[in-house]
Amino acid sequence: MRIDAAQSDADLARSIGCTAPGDASAAEEELYTRLAPRVRLYGLRHLRNAQAAADLVQQVLLKTIEHLRLGKIREPERLSSYVLGMCRMVVRDIKRGGWRHERVLRHFAADVPRVELSDSVPFDISRLAGCFAGLSERERSVLVLTFHADLSALEVSRELGLTATNVRVIRHRALRHLRTSLGGTEPTE
Repeated sequence: MRIDAAQSDADLARSIGCTAPGDASAAEEELYTRLAPRVRLYGLRHLRNAQAAADLVQQVLLKTIEHLRLGKIREPERLSSYVLGMCRMVVRDIKRGGWRHERVLRHFAADVPRVELSDSVPFDISRLAGCFAGLSERERSVLVLTFHADLSALEVSRELGLTATNVRVIRHRALRHLRTSLGGTEPTE
């Protein structure tokens, strides 16, 4: 399918909704190319983070194209308004989740005991980095997504194309490997 640059967004939206799933890829690509900068700008303005704005582009346009394929968008002439509304909803959900997380942290911060590293516990960051490098790439990915990105096992499984159970097993084995590499004692099971 050949796309004419003079086609409006509504014409592209109609062509996505009216064709077989494999035939609309050129129209989908063109629509994505046109709408992505607008959604990214909205994300930068409201989320103030380039990575979050890039994620917003993916979420909003994926959902929009999916809705176009399923014929859920009744007025293709108002596609820009639809995308703007979708941006608002996704940003609201992102902010709401962040606010909840901060509120829970503030509420329970007093209950969490402070842990101080004493001189009796040697902590060598270069040694830890060496042990971390000794892990497989999959183990490192699971640990980084779990502890740095603060993702659940289910979210990590989606990112890496694994099952949640597999993520938990990989995480458990990687932590055991780090513990033994750092000279810690292995817990008895």
